Amino acid sequence: MDRRQVIGLLASMPAVAALTGKAAAKRISESVVVESPDGKIEIRFGLFEKNGKQAVPCYSLFYNRKALILRASVGLELASGGPLDSQLKIVNVALNQHDETYAVLTGKTSAARDHYRETTVSLEEQAEPRRRLDLIFRAYDDGAAFRYRVPAQPALSELIITAERSTFAFVGNPTAYSLPLPFFRSPYEVHYEILELSNITPDSLIGTPMLLEYPDKIWVGITEAALTNYAGMYLSGLVDSPGVLTSLLSPRFDDPQIKVKARLPHASPWRVLMIADDPGRLIESNIVTNLNSPSVLKDTSWIKPGKTTFPWWNGYDVENENFTGGLNTATMKYYIDFCAEHGIEYHSLDGFDEAWYGGPISYQGGDITKSVPAIDLPAAITYARQKGVGLRLWLHSAAAKAHMKTAFPIYEQWGIEGVMVDFFDRDDQETVVFIDELLQLAMKHHLTVTLHNVYKPSGLSRTYPNLLAVEAAFNTEYNKWDARGSTPEHEMLIPFVRMLAGGVDFHSGSFRNVTVKQFFPRNIAPMTMGTRVRQMARYVVYEDALPMIVDSPSVYRGQDSLGLDFIVKIPTTWDETRVLAGSVGRCITVARRRGRKWYVGSMTDGSARQISIPLRFIGNGNFTAEIYSDDPAAPDQPTKLLRETRNVTSADTIHAGLASAGGHIIQLTPDRMGARAS
Repeated sequence: MDRRQVIGLLASMPAVAALTGKAAAKRISESVVVESPDGKIEIRFGLFEKNGKQAVPCYSLFYNRKALILRASVGLELASGGPLDSQLKIVNVALNQHDETYAVLTGKTSAARDHYRETTVSLEEQAEPRRRLDLIFRAYDDGAAFRYRVPAQPALSELIITAERSTFAFVGNPTAYSLPLPFFRSPYEVHYEILELSNITPDSLIGTPMLLEYPDKIWVGITEAALTNYAGMYLSGLVDSPGVLTSLLSPRFDDPQIKVKARLPHASPWRVLMIADDPGRLIESNIVTNLNSPSVLKDTSWIKPGKTTFPWWNGYDVENENFTGGLNTATMKYYIDFCAEHGIEYHSLDGFDEAWYGGPISYQGGDITKSVPAIDLPAAITYARQKGVGLRLWLHSAAAKAHMKTAFPIYEQWGIEGVMVDFFDRDDQETVVFIDELLQLAMKHHLTVTLHNVYKPSGLSRTYPNLLAVEAAFNTEYNKWDARGSTPEHEMLIPFVRMLAGGVDFHSGSFRNVTVKQFFPRNIAPMTMGTRVRQMARYVVYEDALPMIVDSPSVYRGQDSLGLDFIVKIPTTWDETRVLAGSVGRCITVARRRGRKWYVGSMTDGSARQISIPLRFIGNGNFTAEIYSDDPAAPDQPTKLLRETRNVTSADTIHAGLASAGGHIIQLTPDRMGARAS
């Protein structure tokens, strides 16, 4: 136990009985302290007089002795008894520490270290009805987190939360990379907004994760972890307190005044503050995963991450074929043949104007065990099995909710690999509970799951490893209809902001590459802004256990040496991830290792750049570097690339020129004599 923790615990006990008055509050404010294992992050908790209220629970957060948050109040508003956020007393302080390393099936590393120190502060109202509330604070080397736990107690027969009053009272006025949303009902698909923190007003509704940049280059990410049986958290400004953020919970649809309704005891998700002196360290962090419960699944051998075709994106384009592309058997076999030929693990059966099971794509009903007449589904399933290609099925969330108990056992009998469930657009408690139920039922029937038009991930893939991918981002699907589209600048914010919450499922692999000036939206055969190598680099830079290969086989034909061979063979889960360099919204270089091979991907915004990539990270030995780079002689032909091979060691540095909206790839393979990763 840390010496300061012991002092904090001893100091808190004599003061428990005397919490009235300013002096007592001041003393207690310094009595409960928890430090990270390396001592760099410190959480201090106490009871303060604040805004005319006595004995208000508040926390402060320090990084390398610099105050990031000071006296931020916390509390709940309950239907029974009103606010539980003042006139409290400390009745117990329990300290704990934990250090374990566990296996990660799908993620940025194959193993994660869960190492923290923890303080649980038990509070009770000073007067009747003496409701009780636990506050749990954890300090990691890469961040801090807190959650509420309402224990079973005589004063409450059930838990009904009408509001959560978690605040984040940041010191100073850092730059905020934020996700402004118009409503609680949202697919999280908007462009990020960069503004000063003080410009977030009480009228703002900000989705998480959010990234904060301090002038002295301290970086803080805010998100939540272990979102189960609770409402999703948003951020807003606080009245008369510029720079102070407060939590807002997504309201229930049946009664918007209620946010959470549950039996006791009950715990909230973790409110997570990721902290580092470099934004790349936040991307590398496993804190969100760590804050979730261990896997409920013992046998994960049936879960096989890979890549999938997704013909909805390209509009079922089958150029120069003797049949019409669409929801028909010929198109399904065409894609299955393409997958089999190139070693792509999965083909996705989706829809276009209508779902594969009939009705408009937004139709919420339908029998999701039967296809439209133009698809001979049994024949397609048999054909895919013969070709060694797995099938995935797209479902509207309402159709899944209505029919999954019937359909999922049938899918298991058919040998379906998994489902993409779409159009949630909500994170109220009912939807959060439904996703939990969906993941559990899918796991029971050996189905993997991806989620689209949905809120951000919160680390549930640790508990439910069949959850492979989550969208929650403005994506290149908008290139089909939006004049602005997915811009190079937006795509350079994705790894630094959205990926703080976890992997992101992006429509990747487009080979219809154009410059920003050449771009215009179109629904069939859409384009993407930037170079071919940029599209390839996404498979390294973006974390995604089931990435798409979205374009038409007709476009990929003859492109094996021009990028297709790389994207079909690159792994989708990793043993190690290192962010080698990065500037938020501008450029990034990420190295990921699988076994003894390294893959290094770089991306830039609309500006061309020269970068240097030292290879110190690869360890001892000789490596063969296969390099893909933008063609400087063809700035208006972004489909062109250069490919070279050279021998390298850790003493070498690769110098790369990235075109506007360009990319760069290095694949490093150890020689036969054996090289090891350091």
